Amino acid sequence: MPDDTSGGDDEANLDLEAVFLEPPRPPSPEPTISTYSRVPQPGTLSADHDVWSDIEIRLVGSHPLWGHYLWNAARSFASYLDAHPETYRDGSVLELGAGGGLPGLAAAKNNAKCVILTDYPDEPLLDNLKHNVKRNIPETNNNVEVMGYTWGQSLEPIFEAQQRMTNVRGFDLIIMSDLIFNHSQHDALLNTAETAIRATVPGEPHPPCVLVFYSHHRPHFAHRDMEFFSKAKERGWVCEVIVTEKFPPMFPEDPGEEEVRATVHGWRLTRRSTTS
Repeated sequence: MPDDTSGGDDEANLDLEAVFLEPPRPPSPEPTISTYSRVPQPGTLSADHDVWSDIEIRLVGSHPLWGHYLWNAARSFASYLDAHPETYRDGSVLELGAGGGLPGLAAAKNNAKCVILTDYPDEPLLDNLKHNVKRNIPETNNNVEVMGYTWGQSLEPIFEAQQRMTNVRGFDLIIMSDLIFNHSQHDALLNTAETAIRATVPGEPHPPCVLVFYSHHRPHFAHRDMEFFSKAKERGWVCEVIVTEKFPPMFPEDPGEEEVRATVHGWRLTRRSTTS
């Protein structure tokens, strides 16, 4: 202990190493940058394809919710949205579990009227999403908002944000990119989708939909992943496969058949038409 002649500041600022014998923790990994580049596909992309060429995604250095990876499903998702802007153009888009936000940002850059990027209400994740919006979306667009959201909880704050931008309640497109490996959250995801999506109008050419892209990262649990679609069908969703695409596996050393882990699957979920 300091003697009576020690200054107050010295007493208040004891050497931490003398108090906490635990060794210092290593610093958190630095954020990483991944870039998505458009690949023109004649006959499928809109006339304004040359307006932008890349989306730069910053990823948190490390995170227990896996927000520090740009998953193959997100890249495949962005390519699909780029090739099918009619799915959401001039409409409202909600991305759940957005991570770096690539699919939602692709929709925003292709003239979605409103894009709300959500992830678990964790400050590092949300701050990183806001960075990616600022980096890729001109401030003059003002069509993207980042919000914290826990699946299955009230959507009222999200609807309020949507209505500030559009005066509309209910989304034309809901994005779920690499989420269904969270088996315990299947019901929460479906509850959210059923509340968030707008009603289907009979005869409309592009009805509102949920797009679900994923890989079976743990092949021995693939049947558990697929329970999401079984539950969706039981709840009245029409489910169809729209994409099957191969990528290099993200973790070649992981167990399980490599081809299974390297394949991205995309599904579209729609509700049957309702009459007024």
